[in-house]
Amino acid sequence: MTGDDSSAAVRVKNLEKRFGKFTAVNRVSFEVARGEIFGFLGPNGAGKSTTIRMLCGILAPTGGEGTVAGLDLRTEAERIKSRIGYMSQRFSLYEDLTVEENIEFFSGIYSIPAGARQARKQWVLEMADLVPHRRSRTAVLSSGWKQRLALGCALLHEPPILFLDEPTSGVDPLSRRRFWDLIYQLSEQGVTVLVTTHYMDEAEHCDRVALLYRGELIANGTPEGLREGGVAGEVLEVVTERPADVLQELEAAPEVRRVSLYGNALHVVVTSAGTALPAIRAYLESRGFPVERIEAIPPSMEDVFISLVQAYDETHPAQQEVHG
Repeated sequence: MTGDDSSAAVRVKNLEKRFGKFTAVNRVSFEVARGEIFGFLGPNGAGKSTTIRMLCGILAPTGGEGTVAGLDLRTEAERIKSRIGYMSQRFSLYEDLTVEENIEFFSGIYSIPAGARQARKQWVLEMADLVPHRRSRTAVLSSGWKQRLALGCALLHEPPILFLDEPTSGVDPLSRRRFWDLIYQLSEQGVTVLVTTHYMDEAEHCDRVALLYRGELIANGTPEGLREGGVAGEVLEVVTERPADVLQELEAAPEVRRVSLYGNALHVVVTSAGTALPAIRAYLESRGFPVERIEAIPPSMEDVFISLVQAYDETHPAQQEVHG
């Protein structure tokens, strides 16, 4: 796969990565448009980080082909590294250095011309709202500020494509929201952003989402499209006093396709909400489980993911565990 496609920042076809007998990424194919926010959603071990590392030129693919910024994954990995920004799962900055010293260090790593370094450093400080912390030792920063600094350092060389691997893991909800505000701003400026996450709500912030499970791409589309077509049936939300006990009852109930715990409520997938709603209420109350509330709701991204994963497991019962 060669040549630069002006409409695609990333293109992969049948991408594979095996570690011995384990298949971490299994024949994955997708494209990411320029300026798009593209999310990889899935549980730990789904293959998200392994996919990102191949796209960044850190891991060599076992099979398949692809391009990043028009550069071939197999033959131009080192050139790819100069065209991308990468923020890893693990905090990769130097905690004994100050905020400014970290920025200056990474300016050297990215070979930013001496005449441009001061301007780029000031841009990072202002973009990440770190001006008041510029002389603070990085070790004393909160996880949210460290996250912003790591993002700024990944953007020092103005890459057209940014890879974020679980960037908000372990960060408080307010810092997560602010971080996504920065991602939106970057996308509006034309930066292509690929982000891995296991937070279902973060998938809603992406232009398109790829659902990865056991190393395979089990769905790919806009959040709206996945919610509309990812659940075979309709969803009822059931609120009772003993949701864990009710879950077991509902698994054997007529009309019920799938049921899962969703906070303090249950989400029940049925063929038709109109006929299932009164039937489920009567079924539970006849067994001594009063129903506080039951209503039809639009499926959430978590409903979609659970439905697709359960459907996958039913048709792939003997698949091996994967890494990544």
